[in-house]
Amino acid sequence: MDRPRTILRITGPDTDHFLQGLITNDITHLTGGLLYTAILTPQGKYLADFFLLRDGDTVLLDADSAQAPALQTRLSMYKLRAAVEIATTNLHLHRGTGPVPEDGHPDPRHPDMGWRAYRDTPQAADTTDWDALRVSLAIPASGVELTEDSYILENGFERLNGVDFRKGCYVGQEVTARMKHKTELRKGLTVVEIDGTAPVGTEITRDGRAIGTLFTQSGTRALAYLRFDRAGGDMQAGDARIRWTA
Repeated sequence: MDRPRTILRITGPDTDHFLQGLITNDITHLTGGLLYTAILTPQGKYLADFFLLRDGDTVLLDADSAQAPALQTRLSMYKLRAAVEIATTNLHLHRGTGPVPEDGHPDPRHPDMGWRAYRDTPQAADTTDWDALRVSLAIPASGVELTEDSYILENGFERLNGVDFRKGCYVGQEVTARMKHKTELRKGLTVVEIDGTAPVGTEITRDGRAIGTLFTQSGTRALAYLRFDRAGGDMQAGDARIRWTA
């Protein structure tokens, strides 16, 4: 299911400098299209992910509606004396997977995720199975796979163009950089095969040991957060059987 989105507008001469000290991506890449990024806690854990788009001398911020009020509050808390204003707009997100319209922008996470546009009127009913696309591409969603316990590198942000390791410091950067320079991640989000169904958040076990969590399911595939060193072969999530091949 495609979750509702809220579009914020950030204005003021300090906008770029303000965002650069907070987001995981590099604001200098915000030129002719969308920038996917996130903000983290000082401990490097996920707070919110969103898209940015330059709109004249302002920046639009496209966030999950359930996260938008807290995100706006946190951004306002960080701005201190910066000449920046953050306001909610009446814009609506439009999405599609066909040709990109004149006012649309390709989703920077993956070419198969289509395009996004921001318009004054709501989008008509959309028949795209966005969950199926996300599952096939191992793309996490705000408030589903991405929670307050998440680390962005375990959720594929490098692959999804959501983090830049060459920019300067931002909140949570030190922890993220340390994870990047590990030899390999021992846990993370991946696509699994599933026989049966189980609710989002169901614990995945193998040989009686907890090794992960089941998330969005689409047909015979699902997204799961796994301990890679313990996963493999047949696993269980409630009444569903899970299989994963590294």
